[in-house]
Amino acid sequence: MEESFKGLKRTKMCGEFTELDIGKTATAMGWVQRARNKGSLIFVDLRDRTGIIQIVFDENKCTKELFSKAQELKFEYVIAITGIIQKRSDINEKLETGTIEIIPKELKILSTCDVLPFPIEDEISTREELRLEYRYLDLRRKKLKNNLILRSKTAIAIRKFLESEGFIEVETPTFCKSTPEGARDYLVPSRVNPGKFYALPQSPQLYKQLLMVSGIDRYFQIARCYRDEDLRADRQPEFTQVDMELSFADIDDVIAVNERLINRIFKDVCDININLPIKRIKWIDAMDNYGSDKPDTRFDMKLVDLTEEMKDVGFSVFSETVKNNGVVKAINLKKQFNLPRKKIDSYVEFAKEYKLKGLAYLSYGLDKEIKSSFTKFLKDTEINKILEKTNCEPGDLLFFAADKRDIVWQALGALRLKLANDFDLIDKNKFEFLWVVEFPLFEYNEEENRLVAMHHPFTMVMDEDIDLLFSNPEKCRAKAYDIVLNGIELGGGSVRIYQSKIQNRMFEILGFSKEEANEQFGFLLNAFKYGVPPHAGLAYGLDRVIMLMARAESIRDVIAFPKTKDASCLMVKAPSFVDEKQLKELSIKIDIKKS
Repeated sequence: MEESFKGLKRTKMCGEFTELDIGKTATAMGWVQRARNKGSLIFVDLRDRTGIIQIVFDENKCTKELFSKAQELKFEYVIAITGIIQKRSDINEKLETGTIEIIPKELKILSTCDVLPFPIEDEISTREELRLEYRYLDLRRKKLKNNLILRSKTAIAIRKFLESEGFIEVETPTFCKSTPEGARDYLVPSRVNPGKFYALPQSPQLYKQLLMVSGIDRYFQIARCYRDEDLRADRQPEFTQVDMELSFADIDDVIAVNERLINRIFKDVCDININLPIKRIKWIDAMDNYGSDKPDTRFDMKLVDLTEEMKDVGFSVFSETVKNNGVVKAINLKKQFNLPRKKIDSYVEFAKEYKLKGLAYLSYGLDKEIKSSFTKFLKDTEINKILEKTNCEPGDLLFFAADKRDIVWQALGALRLKLANDFDLIDKNKFEFLWVVEFPLFEYNEEENRLVAMHHPFTMVMDEDIDLLFSNPEKCRAKAYDIVLNGIELGGGSVRIYQSKIQNRMFEILGFSKEEANEQFGFLLNAFKYGVPPHAGLAYGLDRVIMLMARAESIRDVIAFPKTKDASCLMVKAPSFVDEKQLKELSIKIDIKKS
């Protein structure tokens, strides 16, 4: 049944035909989206990546052989059709080609198709695991195909813009050295160096700094990166980063060029204008107001600090927390005073998932009646202070958290997002960008009982805080910045340390001996002895950018062949065991039995 492709050549792709082609002989190729046999008429929707065009086989106008072959067509057969373009009598306004059709003279069935595991349709309920197993079929769906086209257009727009700004695209190695202070590395054993391993890059961080030492001045690449970490909707073990570094640049220089980049790609690819300059918010303000260093500002509902007001109240949960250097914060859920107790309790349990001991509430009725679990311990003046500071009006519902500052931030930040989604408070059509700046330089790791770099060991301290680096490093702020869109971190960067005195102090605080620092980063430290310019950079998660541009729910929807939550590929069945010969060549012995 399957026929030769030899001698065939497409006139155009299916979605490219227009009324200007009426009367012309054309050859189109693609997949059978649908075939409807109406007796003497057979209607076939022919699809390729550009769209669909209708083919009409008329028994009274076709040869017997041609019509008989048309009756064989089934879903996803690959065919080539040659015929005359004519105007349709029944216009289909849902199709770009809905005013024309092809009356065939010749049909070739190039490839047949077995029974499909699921239909090739955008709106399907097929479980994701099955779609990932047959990803090559899933990608035939218009929705996913358009996501890949969007990704391609975005990558091209990025390259064009950065070239126009004087950047040079440079590829850096995939096999590199394992370094600490980040997520777990994926390791690659070396056959020619038994017992030694390469690491796949978590980012090109050290190489791009070396390129600045090399005098490249403005570097970028669209780089593949790898992190062995737990997965979620916006994480994959292998991902793509838009990476850049600039010499003789400070915070404002990096932010300025990236605002122009963001504006260009959203305009060129999505026809969306971004209001510039993008708002900046300090890290401490983001945490205090939103409980997150990547706040979603498409809705209000800020965290309100009541620590000072609650320090001497009769409700010991609040007052004792303040005495123990904790905080009391609240959020106002507008117009939901009559929320059922069962629903309120569900939010209490939700907050406990974030280590919060409990969640108090206050319902302010339309008749100004207050229902609460704790106000009987408060004076009227104290209750009025709460209502005033939280802007609580009749009909509102307040939630309160009292605990260590970090726990309150995390719990109320998560609750804020849950409430916004539950009560449809987010304008899903908005693109709300935000720069988060002035991050802490360090954070305390309780498991290791030491300070660790919040970003990486090469992040420059704020100029005003350099003295603190030698006296009170915990209070140091970093010359670091994240770009956030709709509550998702798109990327981050920093000004880098280029002075040996500051870099050595940084290693000292992080617990590196000179020998350890030289072992891990000797190649970079040696390079810095030979004249290094001040430099700064930024990297975007391209998958996340495309996910938001496409309004997809997961980055898996914008990656051609993604992994599942356990970092496996259901399609090619990776990872997999290898035979003993390969392991022996790599000087590796494993104890795990094959299951």
